[in-house]
Amino acid sequence: MAANARKVDRGVPPGCPVQRNPDGTWQITGYAEGRTFLREHDTVQAGLGIETVENFPAKIRRPVLFRDGPEHREHRKQTAKFFTPRRVDEAYRSVMERAADRQIAVLRQGGPGHLSDLSFQLAVDVACAVIGLTNSKPGIKKRLDYFFPEKFGAPGFTSLNGLYWAYRQIRGWGHIYFADVRPAVKVRRDNRQDDLISHLIDEGCTAAEILGECLTFAAAGMITTREFIVMAAWHMFTDDELRTKYVAAAEPDRLLMLHELLRLEPIVAQLRRKTTNEINVGPEVVPSGAIVKIEVGHANLDTDEDEPLSICPGRSVGTGLSFGDGPHKCPGSHIAILESDIFLHKLFSLDGVRMAQAPKITFNNDIGGYELRGMQVTVG
Repeated sequence: MAANARKVDRGVPPGCPVQRNPDGTWQITGYAEGRTFLREHDTVQAGLGIETVENFPAKIRRPVLFRDGPEHREHRKQTAKFFTPRRVDEAYRSVMERAADRQIAVLRQGGPGHLSDLSFQLAVDVACAVIGLTNSKPGIKKRLDYFFPEKFGAPGFTSLNGLYWAYRQIRGWGHIYFADVRPAVKVRRDNRQDDLISHLIDEGCTAAEILGECLTFAAAGMITTREFIVMAAWHMFTDDELRTKYVAAAEPDRLLMLHELLRLEPIVAQLRRKTTNEINVGPEVVPSGAIVKIEVGHANLDTDEDEPLSICPGRSVGTGLSFGDGPHKCPGSHIAILESDIFLHKLFSLDGVRMAQAPKITFNNDIGGYELRGMQVTVG
């Protein structure tokens, strides 16, 4: 039996690839079944903070992540040009190179560097260029850190804890709106640029709606990339053969290695949907109105490939369901993988780079994902 290369233990999946849980929810752990279900159009989002979005005033358009049906498909069609592989290579590669060089320079100044901080700043710089948040006041990373804390609480108005988190959420929105979104919108109302905010202005979005879209892309493009870079580095620091192959490989082969690591260690390991009609999934019929959890961490192992718990670049399943699938498949997958590779290749090409302290793992139960903090890296 092949060794288990996973850093994050996700337990043993149940025997049935599709099953109904005692609480009435449904669970999918099969790869083929999960992919089929995610491609269905008779579902809507049921996770990733949709409870907060549902409280928005009716006149405010929901961010694209929380829209479904024809409106969602049209928006994805109109914005697809920002995320094609060719566009990513031609428009954002130089941004990624400069952002990675800045973080490598920070690391080389001496002393151990916290990789989660370096990777987060990289992700912030790249995502801001794609979105159009390029007229911000200083301190955007600090504002985003405040808005996306390591531990979330539930906002509410019936307890002191709920009031605290409601206040914190409103304060976080306000900081990002006034320091980042409003300056960018002001510049682009007078002079459109080739970025997402300019596109949203042309669609007639208000500044509040643009704020919602920016925060959605921030969560999807910054938080997840930070975790993946740390996870990929952890694997390479603890696997000399993998690291040697990665550093020596050409870019296409390096990207395959990163795809394989993401299949093995998905950041968002649980996707939730609500059915709007009966859906046949394998031998089961999932009723309308059901909450369905797609367990990506288990589904990515349930393929016809040999040794699913091993690292084998070039698998036919690629990243599995780590970027989702169907209408809500992550549009920024090419950006995430390329910026991760550019930074990691520069990092592991440094003489004497080593891990001074391994990260600690905590979990985000809302997405079944991991958070890695405390990895320290030194050079020389």
